[in-house]
Amino acid sequence: MSTLMNVPKNGGLTRTTNSGSNLSPWTSLIDDIFNREMSSVFSQNFNTGISLPKVNIKESADAYYVEMAAPGLKKSDFQIDLDNQLLTISTEVEEKNEENKENFTRREFGYSSFKRSFSLPETVEDSKIKAQYKEGILSIHLPKKEEARQKPPRNIQIS
Repeated sequence: MSTLMNVPKNGGLTRTTNSGSNLSPWTSLIDDIFNREMSSVFSQNFNTGISLPKVNIKESADAYYVEMAAPGLKKSDFQIDLDNQLLTISTEVEEKNEENKENFTRREFGYSSFKRSFSLPETVEDSKIKAQYKEGILSIHLPKKEEARQKPPRNIQIS
């Protein structure tokens, strides 16, 4: 006796024998569980907090500038570290709300974090790095060492 596979409209597989009768209801139930669209459930982003913030990096003749869009945070939420020419910007924010009413208590909590790291060139004067947070933008000024600064063009006289 051979086993045939029928593909119903929902895409799940059910087994039938060549007599046409379905196998036990448990087999059908198990097939339904494993063949349904589980990927959408597991691929949802349950983190309603901060995702990886966007970054702009600019270079001028005398410095590099990093601008990171991170609205809704406070200056104290950021941690900026420099370790062996690796600049790391991170934050961890935990939020808790509780409302007690006569008949119920509502509790909400959330946790958001991110970490971005950037390899700095050897030309950065690491002792003069400055950062500020204003209106949702974290700005980091990375000045270049004197010898790495771009010199303005000059005219050389021919003798």
